[in-house]
Amino acid sequence: MPLLDFLDPQAVLPALRVNGKKQALQELASQAARLTGLPDSAIYEALLQRERLGSTGIGEGIAIPHGKLAGLTRIFGLVARLDKPVNFEALDSQPVDVLFLLLAPEGAGADHLKALARVARVLREPGLIERVRATRDAEALYAIMTELPKAA
Repeated sequence: MPLLDFLDPQAVLPALRVNGKKQALQELASQAARLTGLPDSAIYEALLQRERLGSTGIGEGIAIPHGKLAGLTRIFGLVARLDKPVNFEALDSQPVDVLFLLLAPEGAGADHLKALARVARVLREPGLIERVRATRDAEALYAIMTELPKAA
């Protein structure tokens, strides 16, 4: 699986404490704002708009909230492991405990979709999600999410 080159070491939250979906999205927006310099309200609103179309909870305890933003110059990723799972209205109705926030520049087009597909593939890699759930260390979580694929 390809390296997630749009994930920075500072964009890793190994034990985020939230009480629900709305608070999770607010926390992700706040952290993304700190790292991108964009207003957290703009990020949060972009995430909410996308969630209104349908949950970004893809199943198996995983959600990939995403959106496009003016003022963003490159694709940005942030991974969070929740202290306790929350209802995210996921496709399989299971609570979510692993979130990968993906933000793209407004005109990203196909690059945004490619990045989204890549994140989904990485998170479904056999054994990866168990390793994510087993760590509470930011460096270890970053290493898990960015390691180079193993040779077959």
